[in-house]
Amino acid sequence: MLEKYAELIVKQGVNVQPGQDVVITSDVCNADLVKAIAKEAYKVGARDVIPYYVDEDLTRLRYDHNDVDYFKNVPNYVREIHNEYALKHAAVITITSEDPDGLKGIDPQKLQARSKAIHEACALFYDHLDLMEDRWCIVGAPSLKWANKVFPEMSDREAMEALWNAIYHVTYVDRENPVEEWDKHRKSFEERVGKLNALNIESLHYTNSLGTDLTVGLTDDYLFAGGGSYTKDGIYSFPNIPTEEIFTSPHYQKVEGVVYSSMPLNYNGALVEDFSITFHEGRVVAYDARVGMDVLGSIIETDEGSHYLGEIALVPYDSPIREMNILFYNTLFDENAACHLALGKGFSECLKNGIEMNKEELYQHGVNDSLTHVDFMIGTADLSITARSRQGEEVAIFKNGCFVL
Repeated sequence: MLEKYAELIVKQGVNVQPGQDVVITSDVCNADLVKAIAKEAYKVGARDVIPYYVDEDLTRLRYDHNDVDYFKNVPNYVREIHNEYALKHAAVITITSEDPDGLKGIDPQKLQARSKAIHEACALFYDHLDLMEDRWCIVGAPSLKWANKVFPEMSDREAMEALWNAIYHVTYVDRENPVEEWDKHRKSFEERVGKLNALNIESLHYTNSLGTDLTVGLTDDYLFAGGGSYTKDGIYSFPNIPTEEIFTSPHYQKVEGVVYSSMPLNYNGALVEDFSITFHEGRVVAYDARVGMDVLGSIIETDEGSHYLGEIALVPYDSPIREMNILFYNTLFDENAACHLALGKGFSECLKNGIEMNKEELYQHGVNDSLTHVDFMIGTADLSITARSRQGEEVAIFKNGCFVL
């Protein structure tokens, strides 16, 4: 199963090309998966596979024993290494396995400072990923602490096995040929994406019983996307494994109303629960949270762009991940169980000819720019979404949490 998972990540996740370098970031606990990915990458002709190991316990110690100012600076070697990856057009794989409570109690200003500093120092690296220059993929693999959080009633061994089985199931690795299954999965998005792009939508209106009442305006030349993406060299890949979402970037100035979260948000090992965000003329003007208010505030205050939306994503409430009835406490998985929004950076592929534009041109067309991009879940069993076209027609998109289009 691990070998099949690795093959899927290499062939569909980042679609490694002959002669290409591959960079893998992973916690040390998942070294076996890193080795399996490396083996598959070399099989398809990778030139080099570079592991970048981290250790969650050491990360915690670093936050415990340094003040905020320490995290505002990034060592030159980190800057040089990451930007060198971009110059080489390396394929970038990130394995997520964080303990959802791993940074509980850490000053959110430290997390914010670190995130902002690394994105500024490694701007070339992140621009290449954000602007479709290079391919990247985020995948999941269990750690013991994560498994214990998801399955607290099980023994350590049972919890690890259960989480691996859940990951294999939602990524189709438990089927005979996962690579072929993802070709079929890609095709499943195309019809609905085509219909949404043909509607000439001006805005979407979200309502549900939690209190969400939000109107989101789209750009004049919006495009919905789903499944995977093409990079500028014309190669198709899947940035997220798993994925069940159809998404676009709204016009960052055209969001009005209030939205309520439907699932916890795990941000760098700190949880935010039962929160709401209010927008006016696109910008966050108020927010509240039962748990993690300071963490939510640190996300919103990252920079000016983090006060605006960069993504809206449509995920039916009956998605395969939702039907497993597992709360993963991990955004990569939980965002594919519910409709979600994202504060921060928008996507070039969500605007006609956007993939050929730079950040400034995208911004002029209404696509938000920021140093961050943080997804949060809003989908419920009674969510309704109605589209209003530029001709004044109203079309139901979601009813009772699921597509009706």
